[in-house]
Amino acid sequence: MRASIARALVTQPRLLLMDEPFAALDDITRQALNADLLQWWQDSGQMAALFVTHSVAEAVFLSQRVLVMAARPGRVVAEQAIDQPYPRSPDFRHTPAFAQACRRLCEALAGAHPAHSAPAQQAGAAQ
Repeated sequence: MRASIARALVTQPRLLLMDEPFAALDDITRQALNADLLQWWQDSGQMAALFVTHSVAEAVFLSQRVLVMAARPGRVVAEQAIDQPYPRSPDFRHTPAFAQACRRLCEALAGAHPAHSAPAQQAGAAQ
């Protein structure tokens, strides 16, 4: 994965598009690549990145801004700023600010996909 990212970065793009690049990785490797990606982004000074992920923690750790999309039709339904300074160390994942941002993002996702968040409520209503 590092080699693939390096190939993309060698051309010094102004925009880097990444669609689930770390999805198949174990969590330790994923976190290491998240840190590498942030370092590469900071070193570039000019590059913007659009990063698609299903991981709330990954989105909060990497992003300045997170967009939540709903399905069918795909559309942006929420936006959340992550107002934490860079560089972000791995310790950021253990802060109250990280937990709060993850919680707000999870709430936005639940609102965007009510069918996935309501089974317990529906089961209670059926009794």
